[in-house]
Amino acid sequence: MHPPITGTAAGVPFTALPPADGGPAPLIVTWHMLDAPRSDAAFAAALPMDDLPAWRVHLGMPMCGARMVDGSMDAGLELLRKDPMMSVLYPFVRQAAEEFPAALASIRAQLPVGDGPIGVLGGSLGGAVALRVLAGTDIPVFAGAVVNAAIRMRSVVDLFPGDYPYDAESGKAADSMDFVAKAASIAGRAPLLVVSGELDHLALRADAFSLVDALGEWSELLSIPGLAHPLADEPGIEPAPQLPAAREVDAGLTAWFRRHLTDASR
Repeated sequence: MHPPITGTAAGVPFTALPPADGGPAPLIVTWHMLDAPRSDAAFAAALPMDDLPAWRVHLGMPMCGARMVDGSMDAGLELLRKDPMMSVLYPFVRQAAEEFPAALASIRAQLPVGDGPIGVLGGSLGGAVALRVLAGTDIPVFAGAVVNAAIRMRSVVDLFPGDYPYDAESGKAADSMDFVAKAASIAGRAPLLVVSGELDHLALRADAFSLVDALGEWSELLSIPGLAHPLADEPGIEPAPQLPAAREVDAGLTAWFRRHLTDASR
């Protein structure tokens, strides 16, 4: 097994895991959670998908991992307390999606991944990024997957204390990240695996079922017994041993992407 490769792609930090032979292979790109694992390196350790004959490039989310302010999550947590929707959830997803085309071009210049369709994977808030790439770009994708994903942003906001004071701007932003409502745009793009922990937040789990229903034959649901929302233990910034529930998610993702890898050469 080759060691991880770390670097930046158009300013976005990444942790890349090569295929077994270290040579040319299809590309799968991921975006991590804000819960543990909350960095590209930690997400790579939680869901390495080591048996895939593909490059797995785990991208860092804004203000996380190498982009933390003063080496901690304190600044991000303060933004969450100030205004979870408009200070963190919406701008983080928007920035990660908007910076992705340039990051992808840089990854292709640095690694032997070719220019064919890619796989996309996101966990929690990173799932919203993967869904936004599917729903809002024309980047060719051979298969996607999300894990305990932020599928409807209003459901995520409801997890924070108090009643959020939506106005016209924040309401529009939240609705722009309702991916059940955007299911028609996703369904025509690529098959999607929706992974949901049986102990995840009830609203997020309900959204997972709703998305699968809306996508129909374009999606599959993988329900993981014993899995709550996080995929790793706190603090979730540095790579850590893979938890049993994450190992089950990892096996499901590996099988899913392996099934669709033949489409990456089209």
